[in-house]
Amino acid sequence: VQLVESGGGLVQAGGSLRLSCAASGRTISGYAMGWFRQTPGKERELLASISRSGGSTYYADSVKGRFTISRDNAKRTVYLEMDSLRPEDTAVYYCAATPAVSSGVYYLRANSYNDWGQGTQVTVSS
Repeated sequence: VQLVESGGGLVQAGGSLRLSCAASGRTISGYAMGWFRQTPGKERELLASISRSGGSTYYADSVKGRFTISRDNAKRTVYLEMDSLRPEDTAVYYCAATPAVSSGVYYLRANSYNDWGQGTQVTVSS
């Protein structure tokens, strides 16, 4: 599945952004989805993951309570709502997809995901 992220940009600390990840090529209803971010010199960090049904989610401690992952399988789109942004949230944000073995499964490791978007830059100014 091909993935394209959008919605990144420059925002002041305390602000909000909503990232979208649009899939093409096939439906995402059979895929678990994840949002990651990466800064230069660091490993790609999982932020949130969602099961193919949307009923199960996972959040990294660094974003828990501030970020919300959701999906609309009919629109083939996954979202990451980001609130209370901080300068340390500055990074390139990626969405990823992988076939899920069951409806409630999500994945935590980057190497569990087969398909990746090209990334979108998020910059949070202080």
